[in-house]
Amino acid sequence: MIGQRPPQENYKYMAVDSFVEEARKVNGSVHDDLLRKAFEYADRAHKDQMRASGEKYFTHSINVALILAAQKMDSTTIAAGLLHDVVEDTEVTVNDLRRDFGDEIAELVDGVSRISTYQAKTSIETKAEYFRKMLLSMAKDIRVILIKLADRLHNMRTLEFLSEKRQIKNAKETYEVFAPIAHRLGMALIKRELEDLSLKYMHPEEFEYIKGRLDNTLQARESYVKGVLEPMQKELKANNVKADVYGRAKSIDSIHRKMERKERSFEEIYDLFAIRIIVDTVAQCYHALGVVHMLYVPVGGFDDYIAKPKQNGYQSLHTNVIGPDGHVVEFQIRTKEMHMRAEYGIASHWLYKEGSKGIGEADKRLNWLREVLDWQKDMTNPAEFLEYLKIDLYHDEVFVFTPKGELKHLPAGSTALDFAFAVHTEVGLRCAGVKVNGKLVPLNSELKSGDEVEVMTASNKQPSRDWLQMVNTSGARSKIRKFIKQQDFDKNRQLGKEMLERHLRKMRLPYPSVKEILKCAESLSYKNVNSFLAGIGQGDVSAISVVNKLYPQTLEESKESIEEIITDRSRSRGGIKIDDIKSLQFNFGKCCQPVPGEDVIGFITRGRGVTVHRANCPNIQRANIDKARIVDLDWDISEQSKFIVKINLIMEDRKNILRDILNSIADDETNLKNSSISASKGLARGEFIAEVRNLSHLNRILDQIKKVKGVIDVTRSMGSSKK
Repeated sequence: MIGQRPPQENYKYMAVDSFVEEARKVNGSVHDDLLRKAFEYADRAHKDQMRASGEKYFTHSINVALILAAQKMDSTTIAAGLLHDVVEDTEVTVNDLRRDFGDEIAELVDGVSRISTYQAKTSIETKAEYFRKMLLSMAKDIRVILIKLADRLHNMRTLEFLSEKRQIKNAKETYEVFAPIAHRLGMALIKRELEDLSLKYMHPEEFEYIKGRLDNTLQARESYVKGVLEPMQKELKANNVKADVYGRAKSIDSIHRKMERKERSFEEIYDLFAIRIIVDTVAQCYHALGVVHMLYVPVGGFDDYIAKPKQNGYQSLHTNVIGPDGHVVEFQIRTKEMHMRAEYGIASHWLYKEGSKGIGEADKRLNWLREVLDWQKDMTNPAEFLEYLKIDLYHDEVFVFTPKGELKHLPAGSTALDFAFAVHTEVGLRCAGVKVNGKLVPLNSELKSGDEVEVMTASNKQPSRDWLQMVNTSGARSKIRKFIKQQDFDKNRQLGKEMLERHLRKMRLPYPSVKEILKCAESLSYKNVNSFLAGIGQGDVSAISVVNKLYPQTLEESKESIEEIITDRSRSRGGIKIDDIKSLQFNFGKCCQPVPGEDVIGFITRGRGVTVHRANCPNIQRANIDKARIVDLDWDISEQSKFIVKINLIMEDRKNILRDILNSIADDETNLKNSSISASKGLARGEFIAEVRNLSHLNRILDQIKKVKGVIDVTRSMGSSKK
């Protein structure tokens, strides 16, 4: 019958006998004793807890269990549905459940509880962790996510009792993640209802408009479907095809999406329903397809999802024909077993294997989960992970072939380079070119269903960052990022080792043993020596601080190293002249560290010659000194002359900022003699000692550092306030 929908009743609180009776109506294989025990146990645990609707909280658990029962789940899962909130919301512990119900139910409830603890959080990082927990729990026992889907479905059915802000938040999350998960698991009934309920709160006006139009046109549509069904049933019978034939209304959300995608009004959308033909065998599916095409003129070809099942395991024949009054009508033809799998998806497994802990390794519905779990390990950006998860969960597909005829499923929009990675990771990494239907094409060429794709490889070929713009699948993008990250890691590891060796040589210290370096690495939260050295190389940890940690006895000396460097250079002769006399002893003031290009003056000191200061040095300005001891100076420098300055920085305490600062001044061939950094409450303060040629060189350095993301302030030190 047209308008046929899954049960959407929101059950009120009921006694245990009524619950068992209701469960048995939709699932004849339930175990009464287990369900009674779980019902009474959870009812006691939740006691007087209430929902936002004013109902007893346990009514939610009852509804979750009945949704699972209607999905034909096993009794263990239905019992876990009754108990799914007791660990999170009551005094009951997982160990209590293990004692009273055994390991299987305890693990299911624990799995649901673990992922639920992240759900209420709002930060991107916490959301990413929430979805990672879901994926991992699905891999461990798929029934955990089936319980979670039932939990979310009932919460969406009762969403009107929450604030508008929470309604929109929950609806958006449901539409973007939970409905696609149901789709990926082939659970069409759950998916459609989740989508419609999400639309109701995300776009209430559009939802009510379409719903109203469907209600108003129901009688006319039923009359039209009857005009299609009757001759169809008669023709199938005449051709000895035993079949159930009925019309199914399209979901409100699917109509809404089609109106938006094709920019049409409701009246211009004719395929508001589909005709289903359910037969006994695969052979009868193709026989029925022939009967349909004899009775009605087909529009284009037909989609054979029996020979080429979708990635979620969906199988059916789809064809569009010209029906009465010239309207396009869609027919879906499948066997009874295919129909059960299409409606209930992975849950239909328990119709055949009561009490199983999940689907075997061969089940195609879980292939995508294994792929996602693989690429998410290497994705460190939470926002990026969430975005790619949404893309990967819900997409149309293209079907392409290898030269040997092997079928490959890819998301719509996949490129030739995506295909290379779908064949094998190494094929993708060494991809040198791709032929589509015998013709060489660019790597970013978009593939179409039916294409034959051949990948050419070369041993010296490897990915570049540009490849990230040539792929559209999460798996390919993850593999490229992983390769580039490993390349960067190797370079940073070697650089870090060289930096550490250089600092040790300067301080005349031996290179430590692997055991000593590992101990130091672990004290700074690194898991191994290689990642520790890479951290030094990319600027996450300074080589000097590592030396101080490895050789604590040098710590006091290293604290004084900045002043020692300045003092040593301040005693330098040359670079200054007084009336062409160059033989006097000159010292550069540690307080202001003058460099060529600045106005300087000299201060004659007893026994130490002349101390050179900037003309605007605060110490000279404030000092009460004999003006007769001030002399005018000029610079007299060679191209090889270098001068020491101290640079002060205030910056964000973010990963890689030190590396970025060093890279910003690398082109100027600036030699950093020392650095000291301390961090607190998200900010870092640093001191750099740099060798510069002149004032122009110094200003260039300061300008480059200012451009680094996260640098708040950078100034040249004015020195001590004391003379």
